[in-house]
Amino acid sequence: MNGNIINEFSPPTSDERTMGMFIYLVSFFTAIIGPLIIWVIKKDESNFINYHGKEYFNFFISYAIYSLIGSVLMVVLVGFVIVPILAIMYLIFTLVALFKAYKGEYYRIPLIFRFIK
Repeated sequence: MNGNIINEFSPPTSDERTMGMFIYLVSFFTAIIGPLIIWVIKKDESNFINYHGKEYFNFFISYAIYSLIGSVLMVVLVGFVIVPILAIMYLIFTLVALFKAYKGEYYRIPLIFRFIK
């Protein structure tokens, strides 16, 4: 980053905020490939983008597990309630994270496991 020392608490640049936002925005079209490309290319250049890349993939993995459990629970009918609720939560949390990243905030998405540290 041009020889500047950037830490987690320095405000992100406009480009960093935009790329952080794109991680979440692209996920609506390609759940894994798009965010992964952005994160892998930019993670070493910016702590902000690295943070949001990790946060997105922890979010994605957690909700994939929740969806799998909800699908299995469809056998006992409770899954038919759980899966649509998960889908709505996924949409809402993705949108909130998208806007928070654009505002330059280090947003922690609720209800996820931190697999990637």
